[in-house]
Formats: sequence, C-alpha cells, structure tokens
Amino acid sequence: MGLTGLLRIDRIVGNNVILTMEPNSSREYVLFGKGIGFSCKGQKHIDAEDPRIEKRYRLDDRDKALQYHSLLEELDQDVVHISEQIIDEIRERLGTPVDPKVYFALPSHIQFVVYRLRNGMEIVNPFLYETKMCYPQEYKIAAKAAKMISEKFDVIIPEDEVGFLTYHVYSAAGSVTAGQLVQLTELMNEIVERIEEWRGAPLQRKSSDYARLIMHLRYMMERILQSKESANPFAAEIRDKIPTEHRQAEVIAQMIGERLKLTVSPDEVGYLAMHLYRLFRSVDADN
Repeated sequence: MGLTGLLRIDRIVGNNVILTMEPNSSREYVLFGKGIGFSCKGQKHIDAEDPRIEKRYRLDDRDKALQYHSLLEELDQDVVHISEQIIDEIRERLGTPVDPKVYFALPSHIQFVVYRLRNGMEIVNPFLYETKMCYPQEYKIAAKAAKMISEKFDVIIPEDEVGFLTYHVYSAAGSVTAGQLVQLTELMNEIVERIEEWRGAPLQRKSSDYARLIMHLRYMMERILQSKESANPFAAEIRDKIPTEHRQAEVIAQMIGERLKLTVSPDEVGYLAMHLYRLFRSVDADN
C-alpha cells in the first residue's frame, strides 16, 4: 500500500526539496519536485499524493535521519540554491530524471570545494584527461556549473575540479554514484599503468586506440556493476587465437573483480582481449 494522507512539513530545504513527517508512523520523508519547496512556503501539510511530488526518499533508520539532519544544519542556503540550479540544468540538458541522492551529494561537494578554494587548498585531479574522454557531455555541463559556482561565491574553479563535478553530473542521471565513478576512473588508470608495464613504454593518450580502450573499460565496468554483462559468442575462439592478450585480459579482469568485489565473466574477458590485441597491433605499427 502506498503512502497516503497528509504529511507534516517540517522544513523547506530548497525550492525543490522539503522534509516531511508521516504523523501516524513518525517516519520522515524527503520529497522532491520541481518548485515544490517554493510553492509550499507557509503551509503546514502536504498531501502524500500531491502531483507535484516527483520522488520521495524515506529516511528508514535513525542513523540515516541523523546524518541527513546534520547535513541540513551544515549546508549554506546559497549552496543549496546554486545546487538546485545546477540540478535543473542537468535535468534539462540530459533530458532525464535525476536521482534524489544528488540533492544530498552535490551541495555537500560544492560546499567543501568552496571551503578548500577560499582557504588556498589545491585541488588535483590525476584522471582529468580520462574523465573528459569518457563523459564529454557531462563535462560540458560541469564546466557551466563551475562557472555558476565561481560567479556565486567569487572563487576560481580550476579545471581539475570541473572533472570532479563531472562525476556528480553523470551520477545524477545514472545508476552509478560519484564515488563509484572516482573508483572506476582510478582503476582504469591502474589498468593503463599495468598495460604500459607489459609494453615497456607509455601509451599515447591522444590516440584513437587508447580512446577506444578507455571507453571499453568504462562501459565494461559499469556493466559489471549493474550485472548487465554482454554475451560473447566468440569468447573461446578469441582465447585460442590470441592467447597472450587473453592472459593479459584475465589479469586485468582479476584486478577489476578484486576491486569491485564482483566476478568478471569469460565473455567480458574475451572482449577485453580483442581491444588489447587491437591496441598492441596499432602501437607496433607506429613504432
């Protein structure tokens, strides 16, 4: 049975977010909807079936409730407002609904970034090139978001931070969190370093084959996280025809499996071996 009846409005978090309580159970719900906070100002209750509610998020346990309340107390309202503007931009540019958790993660991230920049703390992103390559559309939105933050708080947002904002833009409309994206990007970098050890030389980051490898790793790891691995009817043939690259792909698959605590299928190993084979043939041809 769905949530019904009147919910008590405990707090207007922002223009698009309100904190409510169900009187009978005392359960707290965070409600999300375009302009819902603005339109509920001055009201004490909202109908649980109000059409303005796009999504609801129940604070299931005491720890989660305390964590959210603590976050609300710490957040600057200017940070909340600029975050909502950025989220509206994400929704409009990507044309998809956003995950409610972005209303928690993004303002928290922005507030910490502003604090670091105002206190002269350096922001370094060792995965900026790979981030721009893997998420070009999200990077453009993040660049605009950086400009909005810069103008609002009178700070200069470095390009490295645009890369980190890109993770939040992508996770807002996807099923992979910003933290997972950082983990995946770091893992991709470790895989590239392992490949360079095998080759005994650095890979050309601006080559098309490098770009294809990085994109394959990105989608491969996201598929694994979402249990959507692709079937490969040629997996056995690939193993027999390019055994060296297949063994190397198995090593990489083991790295991925250990880091993500998931099993990488032989089908995915086969696809990865093909990409390694193509990359190595291209490198050898250029030398």
